[in-house]
Amino acid sequence: MASYLLPCLTTKHEVDNVIRHTEEVVLVLRFGRDDDHVCLQLDNILAKAVDDLAKMAKIYAVNVDHVPVYTRYFDITLIPATIFFFNAQHMKVDWGTADHTKFIGTFKCKQDFIDVVEVIFRGAMKGKLMVQSPLDPTSLQKYELVYKEI
Repeated sequence: MASYLLPCLTTKHEVDNVIRHTEEVVLVLRFGRDDDHVCLQLDNILAKAVDDLAKMAKIYAVNVDHVPVYTRYFDITLIPATIFFFNAQHMKVDWGTADHTKFIGTFKCKQDFIDVVEVIFRGAMKGKLMVQSPLDPTSLQKYELVYKEI
């Protein structure tokens, strides 16, 4: 089953190519599972924003089970996880949490997602690799990061 609302990347090669060849716009990768109800909620929000962000972002869904190398690389243990790039650079966002590499969960509304992409785009155009989240940190879901010693 695939996301019906967003274009899907199903192989490591496809993800690599999109990261390498998306230029001058924010690349948004939603990592999750196509049958997870929270992922479907997020896909709905992202899909509604596609037209509004057409000049500023490209948005794709990535199934974590199809690209385990990226699932491990980005340490995706909770889904959905949304990761942002600009000109092949991983863009980080200070969400007010310990993890700046990805957004965990779903955005509350389309406008929240648009606001985040706009801040990332403006920051990236100024050469920044990390930006401050425009979202109210008290309204974001909090997750405890647990590190296991190996």
